[in-house]
Amino acid sequence: MGDVPEFRPQGHELLYVAIADHVAARIAGGELRPGARLSPERDLAVEYGVAYLTVRRAMVELRERGLILTVHGKGTFVAPTAH
Repeated sequence: MGDVPEFRPQGHELLYVAIADHVAARIAGGELRPGARLSPERDLAVEYGVAYLTVRRAMVELRERGLILTVHGKGTFVAPTAH
């Protein structure tokens, strides 16, 4: 497992993209394994110190990349094929 750097968004980058990139790095580094359940979006917003809607947009970005999937009523999980 690789070390994932601390979340530090750069000024020129969109915040939701920075969050998506950080979560993607956690997946690639093995910290978040396929099938692992992610924290609820509101909890992630607190963790990252951002608005809920920013995290929600980051989750859309990660779904579009094929890294996560959301099961209604169950939660959001790392996709089985994510690496």
